Amino acid sequence: MASGERKGDNQKLKMLYLAKIFTEETDDTHSLTMHDIISKLSAYGVNADRKTLYLDFEELRRFGYDILTERAGREHFYHLGAREFELAELKLLVDSVQSAKFITDKKSKELIKKLESLASRHEGRKLQRQVFISGRIKTMNESIYYNVDKLHEAINNGVQIRFQYFRWNEKKKQELRRNGEWYRVSPWSLMWDDENYYLVAYDAREDKIKHYRVDKMIKIHVTGDAREGVERFRDFNAPRYTKRLFGMFSGEETDVTIEAENDMAGIFIDRFGKDIFIVPEGGERFRTTVSVALSPQFLGWIIALGRRVRIISPDSAVSMMKETLKTLGEHYGA
Repeated sequence: MASGERKGDNQKLKMLYLAKIFTEETDDTHSLTMHDIISKLSAYGVNADRKTLYLDFEELRRFGYDILTERAGREHFYHLGAREFELAELKLLVDSVQSAKFITDKKSKELIKKLESLASRHEGRKLQRQVFISGRIKTMNESIYYNVDKLHEAINNGVQIRFQYFRWNEKKKQELRRNGEWYRVSPWSLMWDDENYYLVAYDAREDKIKHYRVDKMIKIHVTGDAREGVERFRDFNAPRYTKRLFGMFSGEETDVTIEAENDMAGIFIDRFGKDIFIVPEGGERFRTTVSVALSPQFLGWIIALGRRVRIISPDSAVSMMKETLKTLGEHYGA
C-alpha cells in the first residue's frame, strides 16, 4: 500500500471487495471508470487511489482475473472479461434446472439464484427472465434434492438402501405402496428420462433390475449391507435400458417386428437410434425389429402412429394389440 493511501475500516479486505466489484458490476457490455471503482470501494469502507489500484489490477490478473482496459477519449474503462461460465452456458444450466420435473419450484429458484451469482448483476437479470417463460409441472417432494445425495452416497459406497414408495391418489394425497412396506434394494445408477430422475436398482426378492421415480421415494436410509446384483449389472447398458421402455413403464422384454411406410423411418430412428436394421419391404414400406418392454404404453405409442404402422410379430405382441384395441372399442361403445 502506498504511504499516501489512507486506511479505511475494511482496508484488509480491499482485494476481495475489488474482485467482488469486477465480478458483480462488470461484463463485456458494462464497464467502470477508475472514479467508479474508487467510489464503490469507499462504500465498502475501503480507501484507494489510482496508483495503488493499477498495482491491484495487475495482482488480480496474475491470480487469474481477466481484467480488461478500454480507452474512450481521455477516459479508461475497466471490466471483467472471460469468466468460468459464459452467459450462454449459464442459460443452458438455468433451462435444465427449470425444466427438470424432479426439482421443486422452491429448489429451482434457489439453484437459479446461485447460478445468477456466476454472472454480473446485469447478465443475471437475463437469467432470471428465463425462469418466467415456462410453467412446467414440478415435483411436490421437497426432499428429493437430498434424496439424490443419499442415493449417490449409497452407489459410491456399494451398499443397499431401504425406503418407502408412494403414489398420488384421487384426493391428491400421498398413498404408500405395498401398504407402507419398506422397499429394500441395491442401487446401481441414476438416470434422467423425460425430465424425471430414476433410480435403477437390483431387487433381490424378485432377482431383477427395477427402476423407481426418485421424487416418489421417501424416508431413504442408507444401510451398511453390501450391494447385491453384480452379475445382473455386469452387462447393464443404460441407453439400451431406456430405449426399450416407454414412459419408463416395465414389461416383458420382447423383440417386436414392425412394418411401416418409408417416410415413418425417421420416427423409429429418433426413438431407437441409427443402429436399428431397416429392411425394404415392397418399395413403399420397410420392416424393423426392436427390443422393447411389451407394455400398454408401447402399444399406445404404436396406436398413435396410426394405420401406416403395424406390428407383424411375435404372435404374443399381435394378440396383445388386438385385445387392447378390442377393449378400447368396447370402452367407447364401438
